[in-house]
Amino acid sequence: MSELASVEETAVWLEVNGRPAVTWMCTPELLEELAVGWLHGEGYINRVEEVQLRPCATDLGFWAQIPDDRLAAVQAEGRRPVLASGCGAVSTFLAEPSTVEGHPLRGMPPAADRLRALFKALFARGERYKDTGGIHAAALVEPDQPDPNRSLVAHAEDIGRHNAVDKSIGGALLAGRPVAGLGLLVTGRISAELAFKAVRAGLAWVATPSVPSTLALEIARRSGMVLVGRAVSGSPHLHGAAGPDTMDHRSPGGS
Repeated sequence: MSELASVEETAVWLEVNGRPAVTWMCTPELLEELAVGWLHGEGYINRVEEVQLRPCATDLGFWAQIPDDRLAAVQAEGRRPVLASGCGAVSTFLAEPSTVEGHPLRGMPPAADRLRALFKALFARGERYKDTGGIHAAALVEPDQPDPNRSLVAHAEDIGRHNAVDKSIGGALLAGRPVAGLGLLVTGRISAELAFKAVRAGLAWVATPSVPSTLALEIARRSGMVLVGRAVSGSPHLHGAAGPDTMDHRSPGGS
């Protein structure tokens, strides 16, 4: 195998209020977006204004300063490190559906043909995927934009699918773009950790060409978020508060 067939991976660290919080094994780009998205998904911040992020000049890493009460709230949850099912740094808290508060249905995904068009646009942006084939991608989707290419409001690629999601959410937050009510496209399995990140962001739905995990389905059911498996097939599988269903090309839904 030649060097051109490899995908770049490196370690990037984050300290929160002077203490080590996480080290990512990730693709070394959009790192500020990664840090902000991860802090949001882990509950350290709700808005980008709540964090002061300072990069290290001599190493790949960041120092983050957040309000003391936000840090205390996360620490009070008593999280324990786990080896997660996905590619990214998460905690046991994210995999516990019982911690998810109930909400009404957040919004419906688009019809099957529209989903396929959105994923086609996602794959077309995948420069690293085209070069190596060994990368994940994620993108937030604007519900009211008819053009699939312009619907993708934040896109990222990474060796880890959770990292790609964090980069997408972090990119939108840094751009001042509200993320609640948007959809999310991911190229890998929807794990419990990934579903919880989406719930915290207030996303309406998450779609994948793969499938969701059982814990992700429970999180979706409790939260009012919809998950779509086999999203590029002729009959995507719809999961959420209303239970499992199968979409066809006539299925309603906005994007």
